[in-house]
Amino acid sequence: MKTKMLAIAVMGIFFLTALFGVAWADKVYNIGEIVIIQHPDLQSDSDGFKKAMEEEGLIEGKNVKYIRLNAEGDMSIAATIAQRFVSEKVDLMHPISTPVSQACVAAARGTNIPIVFSTCTAPAKAEIVSTWSAPRADNVTGVSDMADIKIQMLMIKEIYPALKTLGVIYNAGEVNSVQQVDELKAILSEVGIKKLVEASCSTTAEVLTAAKSLIGRVDAIWIPTDNTAVSGLEAIIGVCEENKIPFFGSTGAMVKRGCIAARGANYSWIGWKAGKYAAMILKGEKKASAIPVVKCSGDAQVLVVNPAAAKRMGLTIPKSVIAKAVKVIK
Repeated sequence: MKTKMLAIAVMGIFFLTALFGVAWADKVYNIGEIVIIQHPDLQSDSDGFKKAMEEEGLIEGKNVKYIRLNAEGDMSIAATIAQRFVSEKVDLMHPISTPVSQACVAAARGTNIPIVFSTCTAPAKAEIVSTWSAPRADNVTGVSDMADIKIQMLMIKEIYPALKTLGVIYNAGEVNSVQQVDELKAILSEVGIKKLVEASCSTTAEVLTAAKSLIGRVDAIWIPTDNTAVSGLEAIIGVCEENKIPFFGSTGAMVKRGCIAARGANYSWIGWKAGKYAAMILKGEKKASAIPVVKCSGDAQVLVVNPAAAKRMGLTIPKSVIAKAVKVIK
């Protein structure tokens, strides 16, 4: 009798497991994805998210429908899009970057819509989650693109040992950027930089003016993972090439576009990790609020160099640095 009951119980477990698998696989999930502005790093994030979802059997056009929208750098548009996601009762929101993550959290509060953010540098400081290890009760988790600022600066000093005064261009309205600049200020003496000169830009149209304001005042320029500055990257590159000011970025995509070098986040990995989190949530394996926020580390941080860009800005990248690069832009 016991053997028969055990067999029935096992069969029941297999039946429920199969039924659960069919249930999630047969449903069509609506995913609301929003970016603050269009640029290569955020696109890599989006592509990585989709790849991870596909690996988990959640395939666009089959059992997943993406609603992909761009806030065009406008927080009022971001808020409207987030409210639309709530009104349409999407199964999950995937905001890419800090500002749109804040908009989605605000709009979804009080609902049961899970949020998996990505490319959000300082989610706790931005009040998107309560702490890194214990996300807030609002069903929110995600992946940060926070990279080690000290390691970035040591890389820059290895390429340009004579650097004493560093210029930084960023949007003071982006919490993620303020966090990075504050961390930079705290370690200046440790990395041998004497002075930091800040140039703020609140819109893409102001990036060129911010770059020009640093001519003759700095030895080099660096930008954090700031959406506004990144969207106007070519304007900064133009100023730096014309005036022989070495310009360093914080992601590989920036280097590909014309910065000298960067040691930062792998945005494809960030999106991929967020996609894995989303799949776990949609399959019912875990709630978002039970998944700790993760930072990019190890293989998720990469060194990319652009020797030709360095030459245009009056600098030569040492062979020792090139040898450590994951990618050398030709």
